Amino acid sequence: MAQIFNFSSGPAMLPAEVLKQAQQELRDWNGLGTSVMEVSHRGKEFIQVAEEAEKDFRDLLNVPSNYKVLFCHGGGRGQFAAVPLNILGDKTTADYVDAGYWAASAIKEAKKYCTPNVFDAKVTVDGLRTAQLSQ
Repeated sequence: MAQIFNFSSGPAMLPAEVLKQAQQELRDWNGLGTSVMEVSHRGKEFIQVAEEAEKDFRDLLNVPSNYKVLFCHGGGRGQFAAVPLNILGDKTTADYVDAGYWAASAIKEAKKYCTPNVFDAKVTVDGLRTAQLSQ
């Protein structure tokens, strides 16, 4: 089978080694005789996965222990509401740089919670790139 290369914004391609390990563990994860996708989210096995993920995340990004780490569903689109809801406080405006499709989606969602001040950065300089903010 030919290798397909995924250049979309998400989900990202996984290294072949990761896919091979996932394939090997799909039906018998950690000797449990079941897949990691089938274990209870309340079971000790899943709790161990969640704790290890949090530890790795903290180590990778140097997150101090006085901060909470939340793993939430929603992906990038979920952040379009989460950012203004969590950062605005008592403010009624927020600054956005509109550089294209995803920024426009974020601005549309932000309008539900505030009045966005929008800088349109979609002006192309040479057909290949957008103007720098200082321009």
